[in-house]
Amino acid sequence: MAEFYEVELRVRYQETDQMAIVYHANYLNWFEVGRTEWLREYGLSYRSMEEQGWLLPVTEVWCKYHASAKYDDLVRIKIWIDTLSKLRMTFGYEVTRATDGEKLVSGKTEHVFINREGQVQRINRILPDLYELMQQKAVSSR
Repeated sequence: MAEFYEVELRVRYQETDQMAIVYHANYLNWFEVGRTEWLREYGLSYRSMEEQGWLLPVTEVWCKYHASAKYDDLVRIKIWIDTLSKLRMTFGYEVTRATDGEKLVSGKTEHVFINREGQVQRINRILPDLYELMQQKAVSSR
């Protein structure tokens, strides 16, 4: 069973369109907020990975919109590792309105670990402790 992590944020004015509804691309930014905080929660930051020479680019994004968030809503981002292999990982996301639990967006992002030269790296070799932790937290490991 996957372990979920949650983070809350309030919709800022600059994230909305003229109708005070969150512009669709901002959900991808919120996915990144969730992903960054998930890593931090488990003892690793993007900054420390990059300082070690490892990068985690997004290779695929999937997003389904269920309802609109609006200016000043408090939203909750739920994040988990959906799939994990030695070469790839997929984070899952669900964004809900914190006040009533209404599902706003669900999505996934796929990632690979690469070095500074852009070569794909096996996570179990470069960051074995993180790989082991992610295996424990993942819905499924391939």
